[in-house]
Amino acid sequence: MSGGSSAALMDDIYRYQRHIYDLSRKYYLLGRDRLLADLRAEPGETILEMGCGTGRNLVKAARLYPQAKLYGIDLSEEMLATARKSVAKAGLSDRIQLAKADATQVDAEALFGISSFDHVMFSYSLSMIPPWQAALDQGARLLGESGRLHLVDFGQQENMPALFKRLLFKWLAAFHVEPRAGMDRFLEQLAVQYGKQSSHKALYRGYATLGTLSPN
Repeated sequence: MSGGSSAALMDDIYRYQRHIYDLSRKYYLLGRDRLLADLRAEPGETILEMGCGTGRNLVKAARLYPQAKLYGIDLSEEMLATARKSVAKAGLSDRIQLAKADATQVDAEALFGISSFDHVMFSYSLSMIPPWQAALDQGARLLGESGRLHLVDFGQQENMPALFKRLLFKWLAAFHVEPRAGMDRFLEQLAVQYGKQSSHKALYRGYATLGTLSPN
């Protein structure tokens, strides 16, 4: 699927859902606040969210780390419209910059005037990006020398009842969401490629997974 058709699909999906997205998703996008707490961003550090959606995470991160600089990209102009409103309402327009971009092709210098970030995060976005491996690779390439990548997304439900897993995957597929098998192995490959170390942890009996790339 091309970038243009992917953007159109995302806009179609979220044209109306964006208005209730945060209210509805808080019940099953588990582990997002854990990811934000694990950032531990230092004053002056930069944070980029790949697939920032409504801006919910960026607003929370800005409040957690009041001296950090935050950036977000998303392919859906509909979601970005909501994100801009959320950022403005929170009074954070001077600290959070947003831009439309494909997570697999991010020209950070052109978009934001910087070439690398101290933190790159993916929060339930990889399960919506068909070329998720290319997006993760792009995230790793955007890290500074001491930068860290953080992700949280649906796990493979390995310790959940089989019926629950089957129904969940079927329901997610209706929204073009697919939990990505092999994220832990791919993180390990990226760690070798970019001179980092990887870690991954299952949450809530495998419902969600946390992963990181960090300096050696």
